[in-house]
Amino acid sequence: MTEKILILDFGSQYTQLIARAVREANIYCEIIPYHKEFTIDQSLKGIILSGSPFSVNDEKAPEVPVSTYIQQLPVLGICYGAQMTAKLFGGRVDKSNKREYGRASMELKSEDALFKAIPQKSQVWMSHSDSITALPQGFSILATTESIPIAAFKKDATDTFPLYGLQFHPEVYHSTEGKNIIKNFLVDTCKCSQNWTPNSFVEETVAKLKAEIGDKQVIMALSGGVDSTVAATLISKAIGNRLHGIFVDNGVLRKDEFQQVLDTYKTIGLNVKGIDAKQLFYDALKDKTDPEAKRKAIGKLFIDVFQEESLKMDNISFLGQGTIYPDVIESVSVHGPSQTIKSHHNVGGLPDTMHLSLVEPLRYLFKDEVRKVGLALGIPADMINRHPFPGPGLAIRILGEVNAERVDLLQRADAIFINGLKTAGLYTKVWQAGTILLPVKSVGVMGDERTYEFTVALRAVTSVDGMTADWAHLPYEFLADISNEIINNVRGINRVVYDISSKPPATIEWE
Repeated sequence: MTEKILILDFGSQYTQLIARAVREANIYCEIIPYHKEFTIDQSLKGIILSGSPFSVNDEKAPEVPVSTYIQQLPVLGICYGAQMTAKLFGGRVDKSNKREYGRASMELKSEDALFKAIPQKSQVWMSHSDSITALPQGFSILATTESIPIAAFKKDATDTFPLYGLQFHPEVYHSTEGKNIIKNFLVDTCKCSQNWTPNSFVEETVAKLKAEIGDKQVIMALSGGVDSTVAATLISKAIGNRLHGIFVDNGVLRKDEFQQVLDTYKTIGLNVKGIDAKQLFYDALKDKTDPEAKRKAIGKLFIDVFQEESLKMDNISFLGQGTIYPDVIESVSVHGPSQTIKSHHNVGGLPDTMHLSLVEPLRYLFKDEVRKVGLALGIPADMINRHPFPGPGLAIRILGEVNAERVDLLQRADAIFINGLKTAGLYTKVWQAGTILLPVKSVGVMGDERTYEFTVALRAVTSVDGMTADWAHLPYEFLADISNEIINNVRGINRVVYDISSKPPATIEWE
């Protein structure tokens, strides 16, 4: 039975970072909304209470029965979780004179296992407008900062499991010892064994898939991306050629990608059928310039092609998908259903009319964990380390109408950019890169001729998970070389610009 830590989410923007810190300690965890029921069993080793945009003094401030939890296992409250805990046990939480946000210096006031091997003073990150001004009876201060008299506390009790509260955010990068503090809670307090590794995940998941699927058949749409490839490889490892993969060339893939991906799938040993549907997609995209209209046209036609192929197969019972954990988390909200930001970010996407049960072996993994599992499975590093690529492909990197000629222009320019990044050793230092074809023509001069041709924008960003991103500071000489190579080799493009927008406020993709 896999050991587990449960993170109760009160709506904090940092909740996923708590989960990442736990996973980095080789301990499995799950995030659930604070109001969702759960069972405390032998596999559950501890509970972490997240921060929140709420104030504990709000009329409808969320609460959970912390006193009940600590009868059975340790609890750590972070920011709102700490303030709620203090208030529930009879302490006092007041509005701060000013919002406390940013770096602070924490000083330890007591020796405790939570701060084992932590320096007497260290930097922490604050983000709250309330402060605990009085601890409940039977609680002790463990640490303070220059402006927060109660930065960390513990319930003094021998008749319950340990209960801790931190008014700062240990999960964020700016809390220099934060991950070590979380690790101390997990290992020394919760007694977790730290045995959740990529290899153990593969072994356990393959065994589960064998039991879940039995002797049935699975169909799966593959994109050539990391998630679907790793998911398919896990399923294939469990059931072999009873996995039927379908890889559709929608006409807006990267240059030569269709054949390259099929060749890699063959090397891995996946049972995959390639479908050339380029013209169907170009016909569907004709005259469409609105980004959402393009996405919906591609999504609908993909489903049609996929369903048509599935009808040629007998006795299919399961649909494999490469859903990963951020997709699942982002589809739930403390305030109700999250707003859909882009249609190609939705969980699922294939119709209920297929009457198939879902198989999602990566449902509880983050992106970096998927990559580690992929390498453990022996998938080539070139495929595992590929940059993320949007579901609608180059269709949302061609601003305006999409057609075969514009796709060809963009594919050739993009291939020069991406191959240039690889040759210069910059590809792995960039989280995502791509080229955008703009609906803008400008005057240029080539030899003795004046030209009137398209402009492309190069986009490269650094990020951890894509939720925020900064533009990559690529060397000027590199950009100059790429610009020259594109203009000299791709007839129809005579101007190259570089996008220096960060997310937020800009998005990574242009559409």
